[in-house]
Amino acid sequence: MIPIPTNPAFHYIGDVAAWVAVALAARWQYKRWPEDALGLSKITSPSYFVALGLGALVGAWLLGSANSLRGPILAPSHSIAGALAGGIVAVELWKLAHGVRQSTGGVLVLPICVGIVIGRIGCFFAGLPDYTYGAPTSLPWAVDLGDGIGRHPVQLYESLSMAAFLAVYLRARLDNAPWARNHAFHAMIIFYACQRFLWEFLKPYPAVVGPLNSFHFLMLGLVAYGLYWWGRGDRAQHGAAA
Repeated sequence: MIPIPTNPAFHYIGDVAAWVAVALAARWQYKRWPEDALGLSKITSPSYFVALGLGALVGAWLLGSANSLRGPILAPSHSIAGALAGGIVAVELWKLAHGVRQSTGGVLVLPICVGIVIGRIGCFFAGLPDYTYGAPTSLPWAVDLGDGIGRHPVQLYESLSMAAFLAVYLRARLDNAPWARNHAFHAMIIFYACQRFLWEFLKPYPAVVGPLNSFHFLMLGLVAYGLYWWGRGDRAQHGAAA
């Protein structure tokens, strides 16, 4: 069992570090692929980003609190998964209202992945009060977050998983792979949801149906979303080509 020094303040330090990393990633991406930002600016307006930000904020606190208020720590909380879901809903509503049918999320893949990778490290060192800790385990890499119980470092599982996806995505984008150009956001959502679905079995969250908690069902919804829009985009491209 590996003892980990923790402090709730690390959550906020992690948030700040994540936002700085997001800004740096976005800046690098703009320099490397300026056509991405240019393409997005042609089909959106400032209200797009307002909708995205508000949707992510509401989703983060609404879905995070819906889970934490049912658990042992009765306090509002925010969730990365909830932010993704809320941002997606808000953007899709914005696109519907403005007649935008194409995907707009590709430019957000790199910043989102970087934010999750860094942010989850902050969650890890925040310890037990963060309510993102893993279930007890006797595995050699079990961590002690201050209560003397060996736990799965699920925050690091998620951080490493998204770092691996990011490496694959960047390699594919540099190679100009079609999926990385046309379906990067859908691929990221599908991958994020699948790995998060798996890690949810290693968390002490209250179950809703059988062994499944509320985030399991949210992840299933995100997978369905990603697969639907990926397929719809392919059908649209094939129809245009025909």
